[in-house]
Amino acid sequence: MTWQTLAEGWTLRHLGGPLPAGLAPVLGGARGIAATVPGCVHTDLLAAGLIPDPYLDDNEPVLGWIGRSAWEYATTFVVGPEEVEGRGRERVELVLAGVDTLAHVAVNGVGLAQTQNQFRTYRLDVSGALRPGDNELVVTFASALDHVERVAEREGELPHVNAHPFNELRKMACNFGWDWAPDLVTAGIGQPVLLDRWSGARIAAVRPLVGVEPTGTDAGARRTGTVSFHVDLEVAAGLGPVSIIASVAGRAVTVTALETAPVGRRTAVVDVVVPEVALWWPRGYGEHPLYDAEVVVAGPAGDVLDSWTGRLGFRTVALDTTPDAEGIGFRLLVNDALVLVRGANWVPDDAFAVRVDRTRCERRIDQAVAADVNLLRVWGGGVYESEDFYELADAKGLLVWQDFLFTCAAYRETEPLWSEVEAEAREAVARLSVHASLVLWCGGNEDIVAYAEWPGWRSRLAGRTWGAGYYCDLLPSVVTELDPTRPYIANSPYSFGPFANPNEPTLGDVHIWDVWNEKDYTAYRDWRPRFASEFGFEGPPAWSTLTRVVHDEPLRPDGRQMLLHQKAYDGNAKLARGLAPHLPVPSDVVDWHWATQLNQARAIQLGVEHFRSLAPLCTGTVLWQLNDCWPVVSWSVIDGDGVLKPSWYALRAAHADRLLTFRPDHPLAIAAVNDTGDPWRAVITVRRRTRAGELRGEQILTVDVPPRAAAAAAIPVELLAAQDPDDVLTAEAAGSARAWWYLREDVDGGLPAADLLVDVSSVEGGYRVRVRARSFTKDLAVLAERLDPAAVPDAMLVTLFPGEDTTILVATDGTLDPDALARYPVLRTANDLFHLSATAASGVER
Repeated sequence: MTWQTLAEGWTLRHLGGPLPAGLAPVLGGARGIAATVPGCVHTDLLAAGLIPDPYLDDNEPVLGWIGRSAWEYATTFVVGPEEVEGRGRERVELVLAGVDTLAHVAVNGVGLAQTQNQFRTYRLDVSGALRPGDNELVVTFASALDHVERVAEREGELPHVNAHPFNELRKMACNFGWDWAPDLVTAGIGQPVLLDRWSGARIAAVRPLVGVEPTGTDAGARRTGTVSFHVDLEVAAGLGPVSIIASVAGRAVTVTALETAPVGRRTAVVDVVVPEVALWWPRGYGEHPLYDAEVVVAGPAGDVLDSWTGRLGFRTVALDTTPDAEGIGFRLLVNDALVLVRGANWVPDDAFAVRVDRTRCERRIDQAVAADVNLLRVWGGGVYESEDFYELADAKGLLVWQDFLFTCAAYRETEPLWSEVEAEAREAVARLSVHASLVLWCGGNEDIVAYAEWPGWRSRLAGRTWGAGYYCDLLPSVVTELDPTRPYIANSPYSFGPFANPNEPTLGDVHIWDVWNEKDYTAYRDWRPRFASEFGFEGPPAWSTLTRVVHDEPLRPDGRQMLLHQKAYDGNAKLARGLAPHLPVPSDVVDWHWATQLNQARAIQLGVEHFRSLAPLCTGTVLWQLNDCWPVVSWSVIDGDGVLKPSWYALRAAHADRLLTFRPDHPLAIAAVNDTGDPWRAVITVRRRTRAGELRGEQILTVDVPPRAAAAAAIPVELLAAQDPDDVLTAEAAGSARAWWYLREDVDGGLPAADLLVDVSSVEGGYRVRVRARSFTKDLAVLAERLDPAAVPDAMLVTLFPGEDTTILVATDGTLDPDALARYPVLRTANDLFHLSATAASGVER
């Protein structure tokens, strides 16, 4: 096979639709502008300096004309006469992937395809269209936004969330706007365009289905590994016997796949047994070794026709949903061992996905790993992620829950959508089957619960199909056929019943959104889910990120640009409502920013800790959400510029392997969570102290916690006797962080002015910030991103009694002002929300 990448000489031209007058001479002419493939219209116009940054100010709605327009991408490429004549080259094919979305593809004026699915790869025979010398490739895009609106009007609109009927087209749903995503409808070619010249046979797909014999939970054990390589071949005319050689870890097996090879697609299976393999485990449960694998297709003369390489991890995976006394559990088993999931939902890391390269993807995954995340759920309103994403997850021991790409809508089960979904699903399952990290397929996000529970949805459907055929028939059939080694669930949330109570907490997995939308975050404690796969709380991005993109004068929470970067319905009012029971009304935008970030962190930590304290009744949490696709006020713990929010540090704390957390049972209890493979005898010292640090009482409790479980002990009543409501309860045990319990909310009792002694010194790789408290100090943070967005503290949200100290290391490649690190508004506490900023600043000494 010979590959040619068509990366040079691309141009972009406007073909029709709205166009600002000043751009007509540039974009509407015969030549257009230089373009980049992979790329999209927005990134090309941005690179050419023809539009402002869509993420800045109020530019997003101003650029809506781009999604309403038709566009042309064109280039020329050269082929030799032998390729046109076909001597020694039976096939010449154009390979396009990530075509976004409604495109007509032509070579030298010969139409080859009309695409309508962003998630498919198109392989087009161009042999009859080529000519010696220069050849012209033209890809013309119609407006996806106009298309979905026309279909909805013609066929009758089906229910969906948000403004546009995204459910009419196989395109990234959040590209049409979401409650955290911009409305920037794209067009373009998202992956390299290739010209593939091949003869004889080529590999169309390889599905390596891995097994382990025998199974077992011993992380150090070695087992016999098996791999069934399902090799799909595309065969050209006139080919004799074909051999397939499959090898793993130096073990090779050869089969003769085809004694005679008719034209078309054929599948062969090669089984390879590899003794003494080390098992692949998720992070926190063992190592995650990968083994090199290769498939080679050889012709009758032994010549190599095509080859494939990959890296395999040997492990088994199952989802146990056996009914029990509490309902139906959601127990993810890897190598027969229960995995307590500490997860987060993953969304596309940029609204323009082409900008997410391997370096950026690895940085984001490393940030997840550093927060002790062990599973990422690829949400159904995004895309099937890049190979980089899954390869990095394999190598770092991250589990991946993969949604099929349906979300929050009813979907037609008619043509052409049905065939598009089937082709897309078959490609996705085959492509991703190699990855050890992928452990669960899910039919979609909140589609079944919308049908079953959301007001008015069934009546609006009026008997029309809505997607059940996908979730309960087509998609599970594809998974069973192509990759029976992985479990499948019909949707999330799902109760494993006939669309009854899909969000019932005792049945399967649940999404918990009444807390953010209606209740105080302490209401997380009212839930006893078997598995919480979505829940979260909003907070603004880092100050550096916010002020980079929002330039309201004056800057305020309800400014025009600020509200354009707050997509949640009634989002600011919900932020205020969530803040009121806990912290005072902020006096200015600086305090608003810090208070709402802090409140998000507290809400996330409380929710995650509570659900983990219910193990093994609750076997996992998947926080909404890890990341953002642009700079926005959202539920993410990593903002759109990749800066860690305070909530990231709260999530990391809540994910500790061994965790103590207070639980308001009757009476108050201390729960010990043990997510290790060894039992934990937690000797817990519980103290009641005044804010001045004076000891009022102390008890030692012993709690025996089995591996991968939690246990609790009641707090002795003498520690709960009525005294000063400003007293504080703490719990400490070897190997875990201190847990805190406050007898009343900060807003009810106030906090003293922070009195801190701060010393800042330069050290290798950054700065050391030493802080000694001379008053009770709550939620100490060094917001170093205010000085440099790349500066990263190693700790945040530290609470101290008078006389205690802490050291925070700030990593940076740059130079920071030591005085600024030691003062407001970089050095912050919950205390200074109760006092004038000047007072808070004056309470700090260096």
